[in-house]
Amino acid sequence: MESKYIVRRPIKNPEKKIIGHEILYHGENAAYGSDDGGQNSNDFAVADTVYNFLTQNVEKSLKGSLNFMTFTTTLLMKKAPRLFEKESLVIQIDDSVIIHPLAMHLVQQYKQEGYRIAVNEFQFAPRYLSLIGEIDFIKLNFSTTSDLTLHNVIEIAHSMGKSVVATDINDEEQYQKALDLKVDALEGSYVAEQLETRAHTSGYLQSNFFRLMVAVTRELPDVEEIEKIISVDATLTYGLLRIANSVYFAMRNRVTTIRQAIMTLGIGQMKQWVYLLSASNAENKIDDGSEEFLKLSFMRAIFCSELVSYAKEMKITKGDAYLMGMMSTLHYLIAAPLEEILQEIPLPEEIPAALLRYEGTAGSLFALVVAYERADWDEINRRAEELSIPTNLLTSLYFNCMDMVDETWKQLTSPEPRQEEVTEEELMEELAEE
Repeated sequence: MESKYIVRRPIKNPEKKIIGHEILYHGENAAYGSDDGGQNSNDFAVADTVYNFLTQNVEKSLKGSLNFMTFTTTLLMKKAPRLFEKESLVIQIDDSVIIHPLAMHLVQQYKQEGYRIAVNEFQFAPRYLSLIGEIDFIKLNFSTTSDLTLHNVIEIAHSMGKSVVATDINDEEQYQKALDLKVDALEGSYVAEQLETRAHTSGYLQSNFFRLMVAVTRELPDVEEIEKIISVDATLTYGLLRIANSVYFAMRNRVTTIRQAIMTLGIGQMKQWVYLLSASNAENKIDDGSEEFLKLSFMRAIFCSELVSYAKEMKITKGDAYLMGMMSTLHYLIAAPLEEILQEIPLPEEIPAALLRYEGTAGSLFALVVAYERADWDEINRRAEELSIPTNLLTSLYFNCMDMVDETWKQLTSPEPRQEEVTEEELMEELAEE
């Protein structure tokens, strides 16, 4: 059976902030929304698969951002866009829809209802220009479109108040060209990896750190609660493991998990550690850009740990896989090479080999997670086959993990009522008195 995958890929503005995601689909031997517009013999089967999946997963797949999705004529006729809130969806169409009279009538209806419309690979042709009043986003492929055409389309689009999204940005040269032409947003494999532009901050997510301060100062601290708070933050995880394995806490067996580290330090030392962090990092709280690194590491951690349960002959545990994902972005948060950072904390030898060189079964697992992020369909298939992971499980697992990340982040970044109102300054005073 042919594998079917659905992936969210980030779309970013020139300041590298995520403004939305494109939902990419792969199945029936082709990428959904490809050049043939899905108008092959499998169009109805593809549409059924996409529709059925989205019906069950719409809340997970379009949560928390603006989402771009290509709709074939069949999906438009199935009224698939109405599965989504108008505020969160951009209906993308391509030439196969534009030349279809019935499909274009449906697009105009959706526009009247308040949906936004994007056109893939806009062309200087009458059929495209006649639609200009309906279009909100013009998407231009920077790998296949001539420089002159790019310049002219962007100039005209901006003069008419349309936003331009540069697509298929796969290297630094294309990225810089898109910026020079003043596009409004960018997407592609290179753009996705711009999450990995070095932030070089050892800061922490402020709202999460405040929860940690509250947790360690409770009259009866809950170790499980403390562990949960630390486990979603890569910088806190790294800092805790490092101090627990320092000379001061020298032990016969090295500490390799968050729970072990908490028990090694004890609540008293945990309070002192949190106090020192609050003082030393007072001016280095994580910013919005760096928060994306933490969110990425959390997503990788959960996805890796879930996939371990399905992989054959895996030499690392679920906990090890979680740490592998969590550690994978540290070199973008801390001003040091990843190899150097990994030497600071004891990890199973499979993890550094996987993160640095994609070696072993752990390396294949990490490569699979990265390939899924990048919508690299061939690599997904190859790595899943290496690990004997059923490919029909990947999309559901991916969206379940994504949903967990979104829910957790919503809790972390939203104010929550507390039984006893307390300020950070009061907590610091309490920690200092310990």
